[in-house]
Amino acid sequence: MERQTVAVVGTGRMGGAMVGTLRRAGFEVLAFNRTPAKAEAVAEATGARVAGSAAEAAAGAGVVITSLSDDTVEDAYRGPQGVAAGLRRGAVVLESTTVDPRTVRALRPLVEERGASLLDAPVSGSVPLVERGELTVMVGGDAAALEQARPVLDVLAAKVIHVGELGAGATVKLVVNAVLHGLNLAISEGLVLAEQAGVARTAAYEVLASSAVAAPFVHYKRAAFERPEQTPVAFSLDLAAKDLDLALGLAERAGATMEQAATNRRVVGEAVAAGLGTADLSALAVYLRGEKA
Repeated sequence: MERQTVAVVGTGRMGGAMVGTLRRAGFEVLAFNRTPAKAEAVAEATGARVAGSAAEAAAGAGVVITSLSDDTVEDAYRGPQGVAAGLRRGAVVLESTTVDPRTVRALRPLVEERGASLLDAPVSGSVPLVERGELTVMVGGDAAALEQARPVLDVLAAKVIHVGELGAGATVKLVVNAVLHGLNLAISEGLVLAEQAGVARTAAYEVLASSAVAAPFVHYKRAAFERPEQTPVAFSLDLAAKDLDLALGLAERAGATMEQAATNRRVVGEAVAAGLGTADLSALAVYLRGEKA
Protein backbone atom coordinates (compact mmCIF):
# COMPACT_ATOMS: atom_id res chain seq x y z
CA MET A 1 0.00 0.00 0.00
CA GLU A 2 2.86 2.39 0.76
CA ARG A 3 4.24 1.89 -2.73
CA GLN A 4 0.80 2.52 -4.20
CA THR A 5 0.44 5.87 -2.41
CA VAL A 6 1.92 9.01 -3.97
CA ALA A 7 1.97 12.45 -2.38
CA VAL A 8 1.60 15.47 -4.66
CA VAL A 9 2.62 18.74 -3.03
CA GLY A 10 1.42 21.65 -5.15
CA THR A 11 -1.86 21.16 -7.01
CA GLY A 12 -1.77 23.96 -9.55
CA ARG A 13 -2.24 23.29 -13.26
CA MET A 14 0.49 20.68 -13.62
CA GLY A 15 0.32 19.21 -10.13
CA GLY A 16 -3.46 18.93 -10.29
CA ALA A 17 -3.25 17.18 -13.64
CA MET A 18 -0.68 14.76 -12.21
CA VAL A 19 -3.08 13.87 -9.41
CA GLY A 20 -5.80 13.01 -11.92
CA THR A 21 -3.51 10.88 -14.07
CA LEU A 22 -2.15 8.97 -11.09
CA ARG A 23 -5.65 8.32 -9.77
CA ARG A 24 -6.81 6.97 -13.13
CA ALA A 25 -3.84 4.61 -13.04
CA GLY A 26 -4.95 3.24 -9.70
CA PHE A 27 -2.60 5.06 -7.32
CA GLU A 28 -3.80 6.37 -4.00
CA VAL A 29 -2.87 10.07 -3.89
CA LEU A 30 -2.41 12.44 -0.97
CA ALA A 31 -2.68 16.03 -2.20
CA PHE A 32 -1.52 19.22 -0.49
CA ASN A 33 -1.56 22.83 -1.55
CA ARG A 34 -0.76 25.87 0.55
CA THR A 35 -4.12 27.22 -0.67
CA PRO A 36 -6.35 24.44 0.70
CA ALA A 37 -9.23 25.15 -1.68
CA LYS A 38 -7.07 24.17 -4.66
CA ALA A 39 -6.22 20.78 -3.16
CA GLU A 40 -9.84 20.25 -2.13
CA ALA A 41 -11.08 20.97 -5.66
CA VAL A 42 -8.59 18.53 -7.17
CA ALA A 43 -9.48 15.90 -4.56
CA GLU A 44 -13.19 16.27 -5.25
CA ALA A 45 -12.62 15.85 -8.98
CA THR A 46 -10.25 12.89 -8.72
CA GLY A 47 -10.96 11.01 -5.51
CA ALA A 48 -7.59 11.91 -3.99
CA ARG A 49 -7.26 12.55 -0.27
CA VAL A 50 -6.30 15.98 1.09
CA ALA A 51 -3.40 16.32 3.53
CA GLY A 52 -3.34 19.07 6.12
CA SER A 53 0.33 19.89 5.53
CA ALA A 54 3.22 19.00 3.24
CA ALA A 55 4.67 16.91 6.07
CA GLU A 56 1.44 14.96 6.43
CA ALA A 57 1.35 14.29 2.69
CA ALA A 58 4.95 13.09 2.66
CA ALA A 59 4.41 10.89 5.73
CA GLY A 60 1.75 8.88 3.93
CA ALA A 61 3.63 8.09 0.73
CA GLY A 62 6.56 6.18 -0.68
CA VAL A 63 6.98 8.64 -3.58
CA VAL A 64 6.51 12.40 -3.17
CA ILE A 65 6.12 14.74 -6.15
CA THR A 66 6.54 18.47 -5.59
CA SER A 67 5.19 20.83 -8.24
CA LEU A 68 5.62 24.38 -6.99
CA SER A 69 6.47 27.92 -8.00
CA ASP A 70 10.20 28.51 -7.73
CA ASP A 71 9.94 31.05 -4.91
CA THR A 72 8.15 28.59 -2.61
CA VAL A 73 10.33 25.50 -3.05
CA GLU A 74 12.72 25.83 -0.12
CA ASP A 75 9.96 26.99 2.24
CA ALA A 76 7.89 23.94 1.27
CA TYR A 77 10.66 21.59 2.44
CA ARG A 78 11.66 23.31 5.67
CA GLY A 79 10.07 23.49 9.11
CA PRO A 80 7.89 21.10 11.11
CA GLN A 81 5.13 21.20 8.48
CA GLY A 82 7.46 20.94 5.49
CA VAL A 83 8.03 18.03 3.11
CA ALA A 84 11.30 16.95 4.72
CA ALA A 85 9.78 16.65 8.22
CA GLY A 86 7.31 14.02 7.05
CA LEU A 87 9.54 11.87 4.87
CA ARG A 88 9.75 8.15 5.57
CA ARG A 89 13.05 6.31 5.38
CA GLY A 90 13.43 4.92 1.88
CA ALA A 91 11.00 7.37 0.25
CA VAL A 92 11.85 9.09 -3.03
CA VAL A 93 11.14 12.79 -3.63
CA LEU A 94 10.67 13.94 -7.22
CA GLU A 95 11.27 17.70 -7.39
CA SER A 96 9.53 18.73 -10.62
CA THR A 97 9.63 22.51 -10.17
CA THR A 98 11.65 24.57 -12.64
CA VAL A 99 14.44 25.91 -10.42
CA ASP A 100 18.09 26.86 -10.42
CA PRO A 101 20.24 23.69 -10.11
CA ARG A 102 21.74 25.20 -6.95
CA THR A 103 18.29 25.24 -5.35
CA VAL A 104 17.70 21.54 -5.77
CA ARG A 105 21.19 20.73 -4.50
CA ALA A 106 20.49 22.80 -1.38
CA LEU A 107 17.47 20.60 -0.66
CA ARG A 108 19.52 17.42 -0.71
CA PRO A 109 20.67 17.37 2.94
CA LEU A 110 17.12 18.07 4.16
CA VAL A 111 15.90 14.95 2.37
CA GLU A 112 18.85 12.66 2.95
CA GLU A 113 18.99 13.27 6.70
CA ARG A 114 15.56 11.63 6.79
CA GLY A 115 16.91 8.54 5.01
CA ALA A 116 15.08 9.45 1.78
CA SER A 117 16.35 10.17 -1.75
CA LEU A 118 15.94 13.35 -3.79
CA LEU A 119 15.73 13.44 -7.58
CA ASP A 120 15.32 16.57 -9.63
CA ALA A 121 12.69 15.54 -12.16
CA PRO A 122 11.39 18.56 -14.08
CA VAL A 123 9.05 17.86 -16.96
CA SER A 124 8.55 19.03 -20.51
CA GLY A 125 4.97 19.17 -21.71
CA SER A 126 1.56 20.74 -21.21
CA VAL A 127 -1.45 19.83 -19.09
CA PRO A 128 -2.99 17.76 -21.92
CA LEU A 129 0.25 15.77 -22.12
CA VAL A 130 0.12 15.15 -18.36
CA GLU A 131 -3.45 13.93 -18.74
CA ARG A 132 -2.42 11.53 -21.52
CA GLY A 133 0.71 10.37 -19.66
CA GLU A 134 2.97 11.71 -22.40
CA LEU A 135 5.37 14.03 -20.57
CA THR A 136 9.12 13.96 -21.02
CA VAL A 137 10.86 13.83 -17.64
CA MET A 138 14.55 14.71 -17.28
CA VAL A 139 15.94 13.20 -14.09
CA GLY A 140 19.06 14.05 -12.12
CA GLY A 141 20.24 11.95 -9.20
CA ASP A 142 20.76 8.39 -8.07
CA ALA A 143 19.88 5.72 -10.65
CA ALA A 144 18.59 3.29 -8.01
CA ALA A 145 16.19 5.91 -6.64
CA LEU A 146 14.98 6.53 -10.18
CA GLU A 147 14.19 2.85 -10.64
CA GLN A 148 12.22 2.91 -7.38
CA ALA A 149 10.15 5.86 -8.63
CA ARG A 150 9.84 4.64 -12.22
CA PRO A 151 6.40 3.01 -11.83
CA VAL A 152 5.05 6.44 -10.91
CA LEU A 153 6.95 8.29 -13.62
CA ASP A 154 5.93 5.79 -16.28
CA VAL A 155 2.28 6.68 -15.65
CA LEU A 156 2.99 10.37 -16.22
CA ALA A 157 5.57 10.22 -18.99
CA ALA A 158 6.16 8.77 -22.42
CA LYS A 159 9.89 9.25 -21.92
CA VAL A 160 12.03 9.35 -18.77
CA ILE A 161 15.65 10.35 -19.36
CA HIS A 162 18.33 10.03 -16.69
CA VAL A 163 20.58 12.98 -17.50
CA GLY A 164 23.17 12.78 -14.72
CA GLU A 165 23.78 13.70 -11.11
CA LEU A 166 21.47 15.75 -8.90
CA GLY A 167 21.01 19.16 -10.52
CA ALA A 168 21.42 17.88 -14.07
CA GLY A 169 17.67 17.61 -14.52
CA ALA A 170 17.19 21.24 -13.50
CA THR A 171 20.01 22.25 -15.85
CA VAL A 172 18.50 20.49 -18.86
CA LYS A 173 15.06 21.87 -18.05
CA LEU A 174 16.47 25.41 -18.30
CA VAL A 175 18.06 24.46 -21.61
CA VAL A 176 14.72 23.14 -22.90
CA ASN A 177 12.84 26.22 -21.73
CA ALA A 178 15.39 28.60 -23.26
CA VAL A 179 14.90 26.88 -26.64
CA LEU A 180 11.11 26.78 -26.20
CA HIS A 181 10.91 30.48 -25.37
CA GLY A 182 13.09 31.19 -28.40
CA LEU A 183 10.64 29.24 -30.54
CA ASN A 184 7.76 31.15 -28.97
CA LEU A 185 9.30 34.46 -30.00
CA ALA A 186 10.15 33.17 -33.48
CA ILE A 187 6.57 31.99 -34.05
CA SER A 188 5.24 35.31 -32.79
CA GLU A 189 7.49 37.31 -35.11
CA GLY A 190 6.80 35.10 -38.13
CA LEU A 191 3.04 35.07 -37.61
CA VAL A 192 2.84 38.84 -37.20
CA LEU A 193 5.04 39.34 -40.27
CA ALA A 194 2.69 37.16 -42.33
CA GLU A 195 -0.39 39.01 -41.07
CA GLN A 196 1.04 42.47 -41.67
CA ALA A 197 2.13 41.40 -45.16
CA GLY A 198 -1.44 40.42 -45.98
CA VAL A 199 -1.66 36.68 -45.19
CA ALA A 200 -4.52 35.49 -42.99
CA ARG A 201 -3.43 34.38 -39.52
CA THR A 202 -5.00 30.92 -39.79
CA ALA A 203 -3.46 30.30 -43.21
CA ALA A 204 -0.02 31.35 -42.01
CA TYR A 205 -0.30 29.12 -38.96
CA GLU A 206 -1.40 26.17 -41.07
CA VAL A 207 1.82 26.52 -43.04
CA LEU A 208 3.92 26.73 -39.86
CA ALA A 209 2.18 23.65 -38.45
CA SER A 210 2.89 21.73 -41.67
CA SER A 211 6.49 22.87 -42.12
CA ALA A 212 9.92 21.91 -40.84
CA VAL A 213 9.43 24.12 -37.75
CA ALA A 214 6.36 22.17 -36.59
CA ALA A 215 7.59 21.06 -33.17
CA PRO A 216 4.95 19.76 -30.72
CA PHE A 217 4.87 23.26 -29.21
CA VAL A 218 3.64 24.66 -32.53
CA HIS A 219 0.71 22.26 -32.50
CA TYR A 220 -0.41 22.52 -28.89
CA LYS A 221 -0.15 26.33 -28.86
CA ARG A 222 -2.12 26.74 -32.07
CA ALA A 223 -5.37 27.90 -30.47
CA ALA A 224 -3.48 30.36 -28.25
CA PHE A 225 -1.81 31.98 -31.25
CA GLU A 226 -4.83 31.94 -33.56
CA ARG A 227 -7.46 32.95 -30.97
CA PRO A 228 -5.62 34.57 -28.05
CA GLU A 229 -8.74 36.24 -26.69
CA GLN A 230 -10.56 32.90 -26.38
CA THR A 231 -7.80 30.64 -25.04
CA PRO A 232 -7.07 30.21 -21.30
CA VAL A 233 -3.62 31.08 -19.99
CA ALA A 234 -1.42 27.98 -19.82
CA PHE A 235 1.93 29.59 -18.98
CA SER A 236 2.27 33.29 -18.34
CA LEU A 237 4.82 35.76 -19.66
CA ASP A 238 5.80 36.50 -16.05
CA LEU A 239 6.89 32.86 -15.73
CA ALA A 240 8.65 33.02 -19.10
CA ALA A 241 10.69 35.95 -17.76
CA LYS A 242 11.56 33.90 -14.66
CA ASP A 243 12.69 30.96 -16.80
CA LEU A 244 14.88 33.16 -18.96
CA ASP A 245 16.45 34.81 -15.92
CA LEU A 246 17.35 31.39 -14.53
CA ALA A 247 18.78 30.23 -17.86
CA LEU A 248 20.82 33.38 -18.32
CA GLY A 249 22.13 33.16 -14.75
CA LEU A 250 23.22 29.56 -15.36
CA ALA A 251 24.82 30.58 -18.66
CA GLU A 252 26.82 33.30 -16.93
CA ARG A 253 28.12 30.88 -14.32
CA ALA A 254 28.93 28.27 -16.97
CA GLY A 255 30.63 30.75 -19.32
CA ALA A 256 28.14 30.06 -22.12
CA THR A 257 26.89 32.66 -24.61
CA MET A 258 23.11 32.86 -25.12
CA GLU A 259 22.49 35.85 -27.36
CA GLN A 260 19.06 34.65 -28.48
CA ALA A 261 17.95 34.12 -24.88
CA ALA A 262 19.17 37.60 -23.95
CA THR A 263 17.19 39.14 -26.81
CA ASN A 264 14.18 37.05 -25.91
CA ARG A 265 14.39 38.22 -22.29
CA ARG A 266 14.42 41.84 -23.44
CA VAL A 267 11.31 41.37 -25.60
CA VAL A 268 9.48 39.42 -22.88
CA GLY A 269 10.36 42.20 -20.42
CA GLU A 270 8.90 44.80 -22.76
CA ALA A 271 5.68 42.79 -23.10
CA VAL A 272 5.42 42.42 -19.33
CA ALA A 273 6.00 46.16 -18.89
CA ALA A 274 3.19 46.75 -21.41
CA GLY A 275 0.78 44.94 -19.09
CA LEU A 276 0.92 41.41 -20.53
CA GLY A 277 2.67 39.70 -17.61
CA THR A 278 -0.31 37.56 -16.66
CA ALA A 279 -1.16 36.76 -20.29
CA ASP A 280 -0.14 33.51 -21.95
CA LEU A 281 3.41 33.37 -23.31
CA SER A 282 1.93 33.31 -26.83
CA ALA A 283 0.82 36.91 -26.16
CA LEU A 284 4.21 38.00 -27.45
CA ALA A 285 2.39 38.04 -30.79
CA VAL A 286 -0.23 40.35 -29.27
CA TYR A 287 2.56 42.64 -28.08
CA LEU A 288 4.28 42.65 -31.48
CA ARG A 289 0.98 43.58 -33.18
CA GLY A 290 0.87 46.61 -30.92
CA GLU A 291 -2.36 45.52 -29.27
CA LYS A 292 -3.15 46.45 -25.68
CA ALA A 293 -3.45 44.04 -22.75
